[in-house]
Amino acid sequence: MSSGPGADSAPAPAAHDTTPPPSHNAAAPRKASMFSSLRIRNYRLFFLGQVVSNTGTWMQRIAQDWLVLSLTGSSTAVGVTSALQFLPMLLFGLYGGVLVDRLPKRPTLLLTQSAMGLAGLALAVLTLSGHVQVWHVYLAAFAVGLATVMDNPARQTFVPEMVGPHQLQNAISLNSANFQSARLVGPAVAGVLITGVGTGWAFLLNGVSFLAPIAGLLLMRSRELHEIRRAPRGKGQLREGLRYVAVRPELVWPIVLVGFIGTFGFNFPVWLSAYADDVFHAGAGEYSLFNTLMAVGSLVGALLAARRGTARLRVLIAAALGFGVLEVLASVAPQLWLFALFMVPIGIFGMTVNVTANTSVQMATDPEMRGRVMALFMMVFMGGTPVGAPLVGWVTDAYGARVGFAAGGAVSLAAAATVALLLLRVGNQRVRLTWQGGPRVRVCPRGAAV
Repeated sequence: MSSGPGADSAPAPAAHDTTPPPSHNAAAPRKASMFSSLRIRNYRLFFLGQVVSNTGTWMQRIAQDWLVLSLTGSSTAVGVTSALQFLPMLLFGLYGGVLVDRLPKRPTLLLTQSAMGLAGLALAVLTLSGHVQVWHVYLAAFAVGLATVMDNPARQTFVPEMVGPHQLQNAISLNSANFQSARLVGPAVAGVLITGVGTGWAFLLNGVSFLAPIAGLLLMRSRELHEIRRAPRGKGQLREGLRYVAVRPELVWPIVLVGFIGTFGFNFPVWLSAYADDVFHAGAGEYSLFNTLMAVGSLVGALLAARRGTARLRVLIAAALGFGVLEVLASVAPQLWLFALFMVPIGIFGMTVNVTANTSVQMATDPEMRGRVMALFMMVFMGGTPVGAPLVGWVTDAYGARVGFAAGGAVSLAAAATVALLLLRVGNQRVRLTWQGGPRVRVCPRGAAV
């Protein structure tokens, strides 16, 4: 990456070169601990800034969903809000990746983080002044989505520039743990604010929270970044990125799987608000509780991923199967406390899917292609929401929250099973059940001795 004064005059590294600069922050691949990448100053500044802004983001998500439900009384409207926030990623995500591969990451992030902060402040002014209408929320969600088109791939691809190749997997996992830690605090604070003083204050605090990552980016030391060659401006770079992914099974299958799960299995704003309001006849506090418990599980899943040595495709598929099964089981939970408890393991398995897919894709991608590949990954994972959220919202309104939740889990389960069977067939492998101190599932070549 080139960032900061004088960075563009540095000698260009060889292709795919991610050799760290001579700095005491260069992390050696010795004993990697759960938090080893936090020893790097630039990443530590990034991490702390994201803790604050992620907390504000979760506050806004809870407040936004509850405000739309209060204004309209419709789960479909909540789904439309989610769809509008992710629609830009579906429409422009790949082009955002092309631009991110060409541009310096740090200035790009300063621009996108500022834009998202301003969107939160604008919604706060409208809500606190009593003039907010549902179309204002739709517009704010769409504006955040536009900024996300470049913010997401820029944040994803800035991580290796901060930490280098040896700490990449640890840093990606800690980013997810960061997001989920904020998810513990954000919904709880949002619940208190909504019931105490109103949704507008949650929007205001979210807007202010973006000052933290902006300050962190400004305080970074350019000389300690791991410079990675940017893609030159040229024609056909979008098609080049698609061709790059198409011939690599280690990239195709994680992206296909998270596409189905992201589109149909991750519509929690629609389901959880409907369960709190329609099924259990509770309020914003219980909706916040569901999100908080899911965040507990997601944080556990992210920290377990930080300790894991490798991101294996079989772990991804197993987690996706478990995620689908748990959603189906949770959909029929008869009591609020039992449904709430299901949120923890759903969070663990869902985050394992997310982190494992993200890590495996990043580590299998050449540095100068990473922006385009991660844009495709995020477009498929998040961009499916404009299709899935309104559809799931309609099913939830028409047939009830239980049917909507069960349908999302069933699609996730079917997608994981289908990908698993296709991989076994392509690789000429089979699943074998053995007993070695307990039941164990192994994958072995067809025709291998039992």
